[in-house]
Amino acid sequence: MLKAIQNLGSSTTTTTTTTTTTGFVASFYRLKPPHATTTSAFVSVSSSLLSYYSPRTRPIKPLLFLTRKTRSLEPVRAQTRSESKMDGTSSSSSVAVHSSGSVRKINFCQWCGGQTKHDIPDGEEKMRAICTVCGKITYQNPKMVVGCLIEHDNKVLLCKRNIQPSFGLWTLPAGYLEIGESAAEGAIRETWEEAHAEVEVVSPFAHLDIPLIGQTYIIFLAKLRKPHFSPGPESLECQLFSLDDIPFDSLAFSSMAVTLKLYIEDVKAGSRKFHYGTINKRPGSSPSDTHAYTLDNHLQS
Repeated sequence: MLKAIQNLGSSTTTTTTTTTTTGFVASFYRLKPPHATTTSAFVSVSSSLLSYYSPRTRPIKPLLFLTRKTRSLEPVRAQTRSESKMDGTSSSSSVAVHSSGSVRKINFCQWCGGQTKHDIPDGEEKMRAICTVCGKITYQNPKMVVGCLIEHDNKVLLCKRNIQPSFGLWTLPAGYLEIGESAAEGAIRETWEEAHAEVEVVSPFAHLDIPLIGQTYIIFLAKLRKPHFSPGPESLECQLFSLDDIPFDSLAFSSMAVTLKLYIEDVKAGSRKFHYGTINKRPGSSPSDTHAYTLDNHLQS
């Protein structure tokens, strides 16, 4: 994500490299602030491409489903470590690594419908669902959620949810990224669907990972192209809130609470930054508890 920012804004970015106490090297790419007199390359791209994107007319692209680690469309049979030990064709001695995130058990193959077994494929380290008929592996990967933090007259636009989970609670307009669209396009589409608002993406604001539930959030700063909005089918109402009136006790998700708190900090500091962090839910907390979390590995530029 940060590399993409560098490429889009190459004429107006500055790069700094920091080594943390753990030895991690982080390169930060600083964009010109949205209110700068000289338009950055990123904003120029967004103005010429993204602001004219209409969710109602976006092209539908044909999809091809390829199995991971192969370019072939033919079925790929997986060899498990238990199988390889039996026939003596593998000498792998790796230890299985189990993710702390929630992984659902898959009982049937998504390609042929055959029954699956759960084992560690040869050369891998995690338990996978492997079809007993066609041999294909079903990989479970994190979902990407994209959305917009819309600034207008020193207020931010929030939507009250009309669907579960978190029915009746407030959120930024956001949702799952679709195949065939960029993160910014998805954020613009979700904003239209939930708030009937036409927006222009200004810059990326936050990248937040939630490993426990397998989600990654990309939130963009955006502005209204027209001062009009209204609830979409998934929203009960939409409203502009001043920063002092944001209903933190009635927010739908911890990711939204983190994003809005970071935004308020930036406004008070007088500059918008790009933020990265990992949201770790406290053990035993419910998904709707927006206070039971910690923000770790917070980087900003």
